[in-house]
Amino acid sequence: VQLQASGGGLVQAGGSLRLSCAASGLALGNYHAAWFRQAPGKEREFVAGVSRSVVTYYEDTVNGRFTVSRSNTKNTVYLQMNSLKSEDTAVYFCAASRTASYSARYGNTNAYNYWGQGTLVTVSS
Repeated sequence: VQLQASGGGLVQAGGSLRLSCAASGLALGNYHAAWFRQAPGKEREFVAGVSRSVVTYYEDTVNGRFTVSRSNTKNTVYLQMNSLKSEDTAVYFCAASRTASYSARYGNTNAYNYWGQGTLVTVSS
């Protein structure tokens, strides 16, 4: 099983990036999926998640700026990030979960069974 995150890079504040997370070895449509991020010296934090039934969840500071989506035919989850700010700078990780109680646990790293390797997003001010 592998989750391959890509699309990170250097962008100016106010700009946009689109992250992708391609899954292999599992049918992503059978999993809930999410994006987390980890800034230097900080704990990993939830950013956005999408359930198997395509219900979406967002961390408050990204709500309205980021959009999480999925394509089960492409076995891929996406994170469209607009109006980027310097505080969005972090390594972004995708993750997949089989938990039966996703609506209650989507923000908990322990709810996720598989993790990608991370992609670095740097926002310059």
